[in-house]
This record gives sequence, structure tokens and C-alpha cells, in this order.
Amino acid sequence: MQEKLRAFTEWVGGGRKLTQTGKLTLSDARALVALLETGDEIDPKIGDRVFRTKSSTELPGLNLIAEWAKAAGLVRVVKGRLLPVKKAAPLLKDSKRLWEASFTALGKMSEALFPKNYWYTSLVGEKFTLIWPALLRRLNSGPVPVADLRELAWEIASPYYEMHDPQSQRRMAGQDLDRLLTVLVRMGALELTEETATLTPAAMNTVRRSLGEAAPGEPIYQIRVTLQESADPVIWRRLLISPEITIDRLHDILVAAMGWENRHLHLFTVSGVLYGELSPEWDLDVLDEKKTSLAEALAQAGTAIEYEYDLGDSWRHDIVLEEILTAEEGVRYPVLVDGAGACPPEDVGGIGGYEHFRLVLADPEHDEHDEYVHWAGLESAQEFDPARFAFEAARRALASAE
Repeated sequence: MQEKLRAFTEWVGGGRKLTQTGKLTLSDARALVALLETGDEIDPKIGDRVFRTKSSTELPGLNLIAEWAKAAGLVRVVKGRLLPVKKAAPLLKDSKRLWEASFTALGKMSEALFPKNYWYTSLVGEKFTLIWPALLRRLNSGPVPVADLRELAWEIASPYYEMHDPQSQRRMAGQDLDRLLTVLVRMGALELTEETATLTPAAMNTVRRSLGEAAPGEPIYQIRVTLQESADPVIWRRLLISPEITIDRLHDILVAAMGWENRHLHLFTVSGVLYGELSPEWDLDVLDEKKTSLAEALAQAGTAIEYEYDLGDSWRHDIVLEEILTAEEGVRYPVLVDGAGACPPEDVGGIGGYEHFRLVLADPEHDEHDEYVHWAGLESAQEFDPARFAFEAARRALASAE
């Protein structure tokens, strides 16, 4: 596929005029179908009838390549013209980097992969931004039954829609998922049998890097995460983590390492600037955490940022870059190194509520003792030890957060 992307970008040359709707002209589309061998049929004949191709949008193979080149940052649209991106020129000469860019770009291509028409809207396409990362995390664990991937896509997409014919809609969602797997096979990202799907080594390396792993010899950050105002004991965790991850991925890692349940909104504060998940649930001026790397947030040893989980209870954490190390052979990052203190229960009311919770549990005669034991889902008050850090459980949670 990268060869087709390279050929398409070279064809764009100094620029190509687009239609008023921003699509390739029909004359250019006809030439590209032959040049790129997209598999599209111009003016298809069915029986004795010829159906004239009236727009490049009727050519799904060509559209996929054109949108892929845009998503990979090879070309862009400026004032009705398709132009090459000058900064991307080195990619065209580096097959490995071009492949990685094209693989990463897939996550932004829901409309091209699952085009809408007047009779059918793809559930997988509509929720692709949620399904794609979940698929990659599942595939990152090794060979996966294809049936499990279909089920995963259905479980993510189906709750958002009213199911008029669940059996048919489930079948069509499975067909859409199979179409995506076919694209991955064609680009060399997936090995597929009738029963299982397995990422190729190149795809596995790209996925693992996006999830926070690092190749031997690359920089690794040692960070310490401390829950502000926690005492007796101070609640903290130490992690080894790739600086190349984005800070939205850092959120997933922090939730797992600390022990939070990931049921609430969160924010990062970097040099006085707020970063978070762009959400209609709040009216705050925040920047997109998906576009900022940890290396940009923590530039050198000794620097710190703040992470707030649950804007109601306001659990604030200090994240300090303690040291910059080097990734070791055979180690999968991120790694939980050490820590102390139990994670407070969700929705306990912040630090003040947590102190009251501990006070009540410690006093069997307190009026609220039995109520709090029941609320926390405990068999007895002794079951919760604020000084106990369940290290192995936290490591398992971190591994499942991939």
C-alpha cells in the first residue's frame, strides 16, 4: 500500500485542481485508477446496461488511497487544490517510516474505510475512534480469534444505537470488521487465517510504541506520582515510561498504577496550561491531550506537571520526572517499579472525605461505621488497610491497560 501512496503523492506533483466538493476530477480519477491499479471499474457494465461513472466518489479503491495520503500527512487540500506536504517529502524516501505513517493514519480514516450511502451506515465506522484503539490493544497481546474481534467491535458500537434488527446489524458490523482486517492484510500489518488474526512484527512494534513501549537504547523516563495532601502514608507510585507517549495514554497508565477505576473526567496542568480530553461535559479552555507527548510536557529531570482525576473529588497528583534512563533489552514498558499506600475508594469525597472514611472505619463504635463498611463493599473494616499497596495487582492492571 505504501507504494501506491508514494505513487499517488508523486502524481500530485506541484498540485492538482479538485472539484467544487473537494474531490478528484473525473478525468484525473480515470487516469489514477489505471496508474495505481486500484481495482475500481470505470463505467461498469451489468448485463446489457452500462452505468456511467459520474464522480470519483463512486470509486472506493481510489478514494481510499486519496484519503489515506491525506491522513498520513503526505498531501493536503488548500483553496480547492490538492498539494503535497513539503515536510513529508523525507517519508517518501524512507519505506519504514512511510509504512509506520500509513499504519498510524488508519485510525483517522473511518469515512474512507466505511463510506456512507443512502441505505446503510456502518456502526463500526460511526464508532471507529473507539473501536480502532481497542482492536490494537487486543491484538497487541498476540494471536486473537477473529470472532473475538468481531464481538469486541459489536460490544463497543451497539450500546450507542437502538437495535431494530440486532441479528442483521451484528452480521453487518462483523462484515465491516472483516473489511478492515482485509485492508490490514493488504498493507502487511496482519496475518489472517480463517480463525485467528495476528499483527506482523512491524505492526506490533508500531502499536507497542504507541502504547508506551520503547526499543532498547531509547530514552526512558523514571517518574514519581504522588497524591497531593495524602499522609500516613503518603500515596505514591514510581514508573518507567517512554517519553514518546501522548499524555492521554499517560492518563490510562496513571489510572492503572494508582488504582482508580477510570469513571471520571481528568485534567493535566502543564506550565499553567490545561490539557484534557475534549468533551462537551465541561466548559473549560483545554488543549487536546492526544496531541501532546510526555516529552513535551516534561522536558528535563526535575520538572513536574499536575494530574487531576475526578473533578468533583479533585484527586490531584504531582508527576515529577526523577531521571532519564535508557530502555533495556527484553523489557516491555511502562513498568511499575515501586509505590506505597492504598488507593482511596472512588467517590469518597476527596482527601477530606478519605480522612473521614479512615476515621470511621477505625472506630467500630462510630455511628457511620457499619454504613461505610457496606458502602465500600467490605466484609469488615479490617479488610481495608490504607498502608497496603497491592503491588502485583497494580502491575496486572497496568498490563491490562494496553
